[in-house]
Amino acid sequence: MSEQPRLPDEFPDVRQLNIHGVLAAPVCTVFAGSGARWPRTDEDVREGLALVDACLRICQAVDPVWWVMENPVGKLAKWIGNPVNSFQPSDYGDPYTKKTLLWGRFTMPEQTPVEPVDGSKLWRNYGGKSDKTKTERSVTPHGFAQAFFKANP
Repeated sequence: MSEQPRLPDEFPDVRQLNIHGVLAAPVCTVFAGSGARWPRTDEDVREGLALVDACLRICQAVDPVWWVMENPVGKLAKWIGNPVNSFQPSDYGDPYTKKTLLWGRFTMPEQTPVEPVDGSKLWRNYGGKSDKTKTERSVTPHGFAQAFFKANP
């Protein structure tokens, strides 16, 4: 029988830490409605749900003061239920649209809306299939991130 792998001593057990907040942003490729025209295999869905499950288990294990999981509009609600809130980047000073859903226990930040410019910058600036453009599209909008952390210290 093989020995179980062991984490190095420098990695603490997160269940023993005093975690104040958790921001989880699991990969959205499988769940995003924007990619619905491309078929997802059962294995793709299982891998995506395993990541979502890991995020939720971390939140359960560390019981932080606040936690939030974000994902764009799509199919994730089918498996974990309706989100508690949502936002557009333009609600928080970033002049583009990309409706993002939020699950968790947190205070929703006060909005500082601006008018979106020419619809979504995501397609105009980050269209394409490369890993680089996928990464750029997945970044949490700066204005929302700042407002969120101000509302959830």
